[in-house]
Amino acid sequence: MTAKTSRRAFLGTSAAFSAFPFIRAAGQTSPNEKVNLACCGIGNRGGAIIEDLYKTGLCNIVALCDTDIGAKHTEKLLKKFPDVPRFRDFRQMLDKMGGQIDALSVGTPDHSHFPICMMAMALGKHVYVEKPMAHTFQQLDLMMQAEKKHKVACQMGNQGHSDGNYFQFKAWTEAGVIRNVSKVVGHMNGTRRWHKWNGQVPGMPPAQPVPESLDWDTWLAQVPFHDYNKDYMNGDWRCWYNFGNGALGDWGAHILDTAHEFLKLGLPTEVGAVKLEGHNPYVFPMASTLSFKFPARGEGLPACEILWYDGTKNFPELPPGYGKSVVADDIPPPGGGSVAVDKLSPGKIIYSDELIFKGGSHGSQLAIVPEAKAKDMASKLPQVPKSPSNHFKNFLLACKGQETCRSNFAVAAPLCQTMALGIIAQRLNATFAFDPATRRVTGNKAADALLAGPPPRKGWEQYYKV
Repeated sequence: MTAKTSRRAFLGTSAAFSAFPFIRAAGQTSPNEKVNLACCGIGNRGGAIIEDLYKTGLCNIVALCDTDIGAKHTEKLLKKFPDVPRFRDFRQMLDKMGGQIDALSVGTPDHSHFPICMMAMALGKHVYVEKPMAHTFQQLDLMMQAEKKHKVACQMGNQGHSDGNYFQFKAWTEAGVIRNVSKVVGHMNGTRRWHKWNGQVPGMPPAQPVPESLDWDTWLAQVPFHDYNKDYMNGDWRCWYNFGNGALGDWGAHILDTAHEFLKLGLPTEVGAVKLEGHNPYVFPMASTLSFKFPARGEGLPACEILWYDGTKNFPELPPGYGKSVVADDIPPPGGGSVAVDKLSPGKIIYSDELIFKGGSHGSQLAIVPEAKAKDMASKLPQVPKSPSNHFKNFLLACKGQETCRSNFAVAAPLCQTMALGIIAQRLNATFAFDPATRRVTGNKAADALLAGPPPRKGWEQYYKV
C-alpha cells in the first residue's frame, strides 16, 4: 500500500466527514467498551505515554507505528505487545486499520505531531498528543479548527493539567487568593541536548547513510527535505529549529500551563528576546530570557508579563524569603540533558499586588512566600479537590463520553501559540508586536512569515485543509 493511496483515502474520507459531520468512523465508543488505541511513536517518551494509557485498563493497543520500528528504542513496546500489527507510516496504518481504531497516541518529534493529528481527527479519531501540540503557530490554528469541526476528544500531554497543580490553581483563582497578577516568571535551568555544541553550529549537519530500519521520508513528514544525520534522531531533533521547539516548547507547557489558562492570558501583544547567549540560526541558544506582554483582559484582569529563563546559569531574580525550590515528583526521567540544578528546580514565580507564589513544574502545587505570609494565609485558603482521574484516564474517559479533556486543543493551543511566538523571537533574536485579532506579526516580515513556517513538501499539502 503506497502513501499516495492513503492520501487519496484521507482526502475522500475528509470530504465525507465534511458532508456528514455527525458520522465518526470507529471513534464513538460505548461507556462499557475499551478504547481501541493506535500508537504513533513507540520509543522513548512515546513508549512511556503508551504504557501510562494502557495502565488505566481503559484501552486496547491495536496498532503500533514508528518510522524506525524495530530499532533499539522501540524494542520494549514490541516485546510487550508482540501480536499487535506494526507500521512505519501512520498513513498506511490509518488506511488499513481505520475501522478498528478509536483513538491515537502521538509521541513523535514535535514537527510531525501536526499531520498525524490532522489525519486522525478528519477520520473521526480521538487524539492524545505530546506537548507541544505542533511546530508552528498556523498548525495550531488548524488543529483547533479540526477539533471543533470533527467533535473528537483531544488532549495535549502536559500531565500536570490533571494533577494538584491544576486543581489548586483553579481553586485559588476562583477564591480570589490568586488575583491581580502582573508578572509570571518561568524558569528551566537544566542542561539541554544542544548545550554539548556550545553554540558552535555552522550549519545543518552533513548527509549520512539512512539506516535500513528507518523510513526517513515519513520521519520528515511535511518539513522541507533534509539529508539524514544521526544528530536529528532519538530526541536530538529538539535541538533544531526545523524540527523541535526547544526548552520553551518542552517545558513551558508544564510550567506556564495553569497560569496561562486560569489568568485567561490568551495571546500576547508583544514578544521579545531580552537576552540570548550563543544565538545562531540552526539550534536553540545556550541561554534565553524572553518576554511576553499581555494586555488587560475583561473581568478586571490587569496587564501581565511572562518572563521565561532557560540556560544553566541564566537564573531569574528571586523574591525575598523565597526559600527552597518546589520540586515536582512526577517529572519523567529526562531523555537528554538534565533536570536538576544546584540553585533552582524548574518552576515559576507568580507576582500579584498582594501575594507572591512559587511553584514547580508538572503537577507540583504552589506555595506562598515568604513562609511567614504562608502561615498567616493558611486558614484563609480554600480546600483543593482531588483529581478524579489522571491525565491519561481523563483522555480515555473523554473518548467514552464520560469526562472532558482538561488540556483539550481549545485550551492548549493558545498556550502553545504563545510559546511558538517566543521561539520566533529566539530564532530571529528580535522583539516584535503581535495582533491577536488579526493573528499577524506587525512590523516584522520575517517573524510574520514564521507563523506558518515553510510551505509543506509536495504530497503533504492536504493536512493544511480543515
